[in-house]
Amino acid sequence: MLLLNLPNFSISYDIEKFRKGTGMDYSVGCDIELVQELLGMSRGALANASGLSLPTLNRWVNDASRANAQNVEAFYAFAYGKGVRLNAIKAQLYREDYFADDANVLFHGSKSGLEGPISVQRSRANNDFGKGFYCGENFEQSAMFVSRFAQSSVYALAFARNSLSSAEFKVDSDWMMAIALYRGRLSKYACAPELVALRNRVESADYVVAPIADNRMYEIIDAFADGEITDEQCRHALAATDLGNQYVFRTEKAARSLRVLEHCYLCEPEKAAYLHSREESSRIGRDKVKAAKREYRGRGLYIDEVLDEND
Repeated sequence: MLLLNLPNFSISYDIEKFRKGTGMDYSVGCDIELVQELLGMSRGALANASGLSLPTLNRWVNDASRANAQNVEAFYAFAYGKGVRLNAIKAQLYREDYFADDANVLFHGSKSGLEGPISVQRSRANNDFGKGFYCGENFEQSAMFVSRFAQSSVYALAFARNSLSSAEFKVDSDWMMAIALYRGRLSKYACAPELVALRNRVESADYVVAPIADNRMYEIIDAFADGEITDEQCRHALAATDLGNQYVFRTEKAARSLRVLEHCYLCEPEKAAYLHSREESSRIGRDKVKAAKREYRGRGLYIDEVLDEND
């Protein structure tokens, strides 16, 4: 439960309440009250301005009906258009509320919503670290990866480490090779001792913490795997495109350590803003990659030197 305190105002977000009906399991009722407070509007004024009826808003707040998709979009798009960044506000508050040495808040971008308990078995085997449940540390990054999908949304989750084992990576050769290995780009070197050790390191862990990679970064890693650039060029090019860390939950034990805090709605204007931000970031990243490749040309080892087939 999240207790949101503003001057003379308090809202308690309880995900279990919203799972029972309101707003397709989004926290619409509490969000209406928060938007009223932030914009200084009565509920009637909010209804008129958003194009929704006052009885509709009242039913949502009282948890007495299930909202339809069109009305939910209208409400959140209105709030976003007025400058109310509900998701950014709540993401920050969740981080503050749940941050501890053995716990923190993560975000999972979903193309069409989660069905049933969180499981590691529903993802593809050729993801960055194989099958698993993938989360990010940053709400915006998690939203960016799914914003082009019509039914996309983001889940805020509490993660309690407890006695779980982990494998942690930074932007280095091990991380680059691990991703190339799990994405099937190093099959000819599969028996190399370095790769066997990497696979054992990942598969003996309940969860993995590693830098996020996107399509642009996969192209760089592929260039390294194909022998076109050195490990030094690859590492610096990848470091130029920092997207934060991802958490990959590889075992069911790890999946059970996650608890859904809230299902966060992404309205169309918000998704468009994330896509624009991602494109701008990609443009800057492409220029940094070109500079890194030029600066470190001829330095480092090529893949066949790192993984000598004769070793």
